[in-house]
Amino acid sequence: MSPALPTFFCLGLCVLQVIQAQRGSFPKPSLQAQPSSLVALEQSVTLRCQGPRVVDLYRIEKLKTKEYNDQDFRLIPRMKINDAGRYRCSYQNGSHWSPPSDHLELIATGIYSKPSLSAHPSSAVPPGRDVTLKCQTPKSFNQFVLYKEGDTGPYKGTKRWYGADFPITKVTAAHSGTYQCYSFSSSSPYLWSAPSGPLVLVVTELLEASRRPSILPTTKISTTEKSMNITVSSEGSSPPFGFSHQHYVKGNLVRICLGAMIVMFLVGLLAEHWHSRKKCQPHRIRAVQRPLPPLPLA
Repeated sequence: MSPALPTFFCLGLCVLQVIQAQRGSFPKPSLQAQPSSLVALEQSVTLRCQGPRVVDLYRIEKLKTKEYNDQDFRLIPRMKINDAGRYRCSYQNGSHWSPPSDHLELIATGIYSKPSLSAHPSSAVPPGRDVTLKCQTPKSFNQFVLYKEGDTGPYKGTKRWYGADFPITKVTAAHSGTYQCYSFSSSSPYLWSAPSGPLVLVVTELLEASRRPSILPTTKISTTEKSMNITVSSEGSSPPFGFSHQHYVKGNLVRICLGAMIVMFLVGLLAEHWHSRKKCQPHRIRAVQRPLPPLPLA
C-alpha cells in the first residue's frame, strides 16, 4: 500500500470538516450597552458586540434606520433622541454571516419631567405584610416601569393613565432597598422620563435588629467617690495578674520536682543494673607459684 494514500485520506477528511463547519450555523453573538442601556440625555454609552475570538468582521446596526458600522463597538459620546431604539449585531467569517444577536433596547431618559414614587401604607413595612409602590405623573402617560437598585430588570405593575401601582405581597428582607420609576408613552417606547426621586423601602425587623445593641458579657463596674477610678472586669475573664503569677510559679515547681524524681529513678535503675552485673562476673583465679624441681646432677 502506497504511503501517500493515508495522507490524502486524512487531508480529505480535514477539508470535509472545514466545509461542514462553514455550512453550519455560527454561534450567536451578544450585544451589551456599557455602562447601562438606560442613558440620560447628553451622557455617553458604548455598544459592544461579543463573539468568537477569530472573526473577520463585526457589524452593529440600528434596526429602524438600517444604519450600521463594521466594528465590534459603537460609541455614542452624547446621547440624543435619535440614538434611542433597537440594535443588534452579527459577525462574518469568510463568506458566511452569523445569526444576529438578541435585540438591545437603548433607552433615552430625561426626555420628560420625573414622576413621583410613594409607598402605601408606609415605606417602613413589617415582614410578611403587603405594600404598594405608586408611580404617578401629571402627564397623560400610559406606561410605567419600576427599577430596584442592584436588579437588572424592571418590575411589572398594574398600569393606567397618569400612574401605575406596583404591589409587593408578603414583604421579606429581599424587598428592602432603593426604588425608582419612569414614565413614557407606548407610542414612543424608547423615550422615557427622568427617574423619580429614590424611595427607600425598609423592613422594620431589619431596622430594629440594627438598632438593637449587641449582647456583650455583663461587666461589673466598681467606682470610688474619691479617686473616681473605674475598674471593669467582665465575668469569665482571666484572673488578676498576682493570682496567675502565683499559679505559674507553683506549676513550675511541680514540674521541676517531677523531673528530679524521674532523673533519680533512672539513676537508681542504672546503679542497680551495674551492681548486678558486677556480682555475676567470675573471680579470676591467680596461679599458685610453686618451686621448680631441682635439676639432675651431671
